[in-house]
Amino acid sequence: MRLLFFPFLHFSRTQLQRHLAGKTVLITGASYGVGRCLAEQLGETSAHLLLVARTEAKLLEVQQCVRANGGTADIFPCDLRNADEVNVLLDRLQQLSSGIDIFVSNAGKSIRRSIFDSLDRPHDFTRTMNLNYFAPVQLMLGLIPGLVERQGQVINISAVNVLLIPVPQWAAYQASKTAFDQWFRCVSPELNARGVSTTSIYLPLVRTRMIEPTQAYRNLPAMQPEQVAQLICKAMLSRQHTYAPWWLMLGQFVSVLFRGVWEVATSQYLRRYWKRKL
Repeated sequence: MRLLFFPFLHFSRTQLQRHLAGKTVLITGASYGVGRCLAEQLGETSAHLLLVARTEAKLLEVQQCVRANGGTADIFPCDLRNADEVNVLLDRLQQLSSGIDIFVSNAGKSIRRSIFDSLDRPHDFTRTMNLNYFAPVQLMLGLIPGLVERQGQVINISAVNVLLIPVPQWAAYQASKTAFDQWFRCVSPELNARGVSTTSIYLPLVRTRMIEPTQAYRNLPAMQPEQVAQLICKAMLSRQHTYAPWWLMLGQFVSVLFRGVWEVATSQYLRRYWKRKL
């Protein structure tokens, strides 16, 4: 299965230990899935972890796992959809004497819903944009001065969808993820010029609770959260600009070449679908 996505996930844990010695790593979305697996893996290093998520009880569980592995972690409960709470979080982070060396922007919200089921649900879009776009932008604006000072790194956990042809029923998710991907790609050259490394990781389907509501995804090939955590650790060492599945470039080419065919075929399929449903 791994060969379908990222065949080479190996990295030297000894080198990672040396690289992260004395460094502080901020991880959002740290209570479940990829964020939790990453925290547990980094708990075996001497990095100081700052864990952010909504649910304090789940963060405490992760903190205990990190400490059981001999690591150090502080927790910061925060609803990143709320700009006021993000400001409070930034104030707390900026009071830390250690500063922040690596920011892993991992928190995200996925939603699959027909536009006709969202006509009276504008919050489907505001909540998704708040978490997937506005929150990481707000965090970055507050963290950039310190990252420049420490010549740090920002790792954005993105999705292959943002670089492929849009798919019906995913408007809220794809628009919000694409928005931050574009923002991050725009500011990356400026950050790189000031010594801050930027890494975008374009993930395929990952077997987390975020995809559980979508029944069609349950039997599709998917990465495991532990594999993604390994990939992030590898990115910390390499500071490579982009990680993506080997087939993504072909997918982008097909998306451009067959866009018209895809749109016609999708429209015809949906017409038949709605006729049967109505």
